[in-house]
Amino acid sequence: MAGGAQKGGRPFAFTNARLVDPESGYDGPGALVVAKGVIADVAQGRSLGKLSADLQVIDCNGAMLAPGLIDLRVKTGEPGSEPKETLKSASRAAAAGGVTSIVVQPDTNPVVDDPSVVDFILRRARDIEGVHVYPAGAVTKGLKGEHLAELGLMRDAGCVYVTDVDHPIVDSQVLRRAMSYANAFGLVVAHRPADPWLTKGAAATEGELAGRLGLPAGPAIAERIMLDRDLALAELTGARLLVDQITTAESLKSLARAKAAGVLAQATASINHLSFNEIDIGDYRTFARLEPPLRCEDDRQALIDALADGLIEIVVSAHAPAPAEDKRLPFEEAAPGAVGLETLLAALLAFHHDERVPLLTLIKAVTLAPARLLGLRAGRLSAGAPADLVLCDLNAPVIIDADKLLSKSKNSPFDGRRLQGQVLMTLVDGRIVHRLQE
Repeated sequence: MAGGAQKGGRPFAFTNARLVDPESGYDGPGALVVAKGVIADVAQGRSLGKLSADLQVIDCNGAMLAPGLIDLRVKTGEPGSEPKETLKSASRAAAAGGVTSIVVQPDTNPVVDDPSVVDFILRRARDIEGVHVYPAGAVTKGLKGEHLAELGLMRDAGCVYVTDVDHPIVDSQVLRRAMSYANAFGLVVAHRPADPWLTKGAAATEGELAGRLGLPAGPAIAERIMLDRDLALAELTGARLLVDQITTAESLKSLARAKAAGVLAQATASINHLSFNEIDIGDYRTFARLEPPLRCEDDRQALIDALADGLIEIVVSAHAPAPAEDKRLPFEEAAPGAVGLETLLAALLAFHHDERVPLLTLIKAVTLAPARLLGLRAGRLSAGAPADLVLCDLNAPVIIDADKLLSKSKNSPFDGRRLQGQVLMTLVDGRIVHRLQE
């Protein structure tokens, strides 16, 4: 980590950059000026002209300069389980990965189901002075799916959406009331669809591989069954639904039908489900023990196609830290989840290098699209926008070494994988919060 100019400090000029701006659709040469914490000037396809002597000039040497990433699904251990991850360690990991804003999930101890816990997280984040931290609030008290949390008060305190994280809300009446109530306050409801009776105790996706490995498994159709209900309730209430980590081709069909009918639904996909399939479980590899579980290759390919054509609008890291003692267990007993803040951008760029998804589409899915969902000014390269930026060498090789990750937990399924895309610098409000050490 390196310190940088505070708001109102010495301004920066980035020259000789490849600007990638999803708002304007521009991908090409240019330059950019940062002053007083915001983007002061953007020069697309031209130079900045004569530069003021007080500008600190950074020659990008053709590297990509893009808005900083916004990660909508990040788990930390704070408060309550700090050995997994603290807000400070998550912030450092995010900055190293070019992520400038994170939305932390409410499944902490205590659960974020009260405005006082929202306020605690925001105060801790201000003390850290790292990346932007936004709390998500719980839909129901204690994540138990029974009684609604104080959605309006949490919204007023600063929570940006509500979710019960990995706890599907089974009672349709409870979810209906939650959607109606949240809609009145302009809150998005995020819900991960999974029929709990079909997936109870499952550690893998039902099929030949799970059967051969002897793993408890649930059918992939369990996701679509609950998704169809969620989409129907969103249509009934007029609420904004965020489908949390869609993973199957059948679910994508349901989402497409609902969106065509005018349902206010968007979906996220995790970088894990875009990058891996069920075969990556290998010989009971617990770093690939995820929730939802990894799917078949046909489902993975369908997710990539859906990202390319815009049906999936947002990609998340699904950062879920777990210490070694929680992973070094029999596969079905191991804690699900993987860290992903530091690997999100490089892993996403694989689809650019493979020419599967246009670069602008990829960057939009982790910048402008989540910014619009949350109503943020970030996620774009335009004058007046926050100077939340990432400078990345798109072609620089990166070998992921989990032991060197800044996250307190090291449970990365990308461990040992060769990727392309090295984050050189990350800025938050014009402050350099990460610079690659040569």
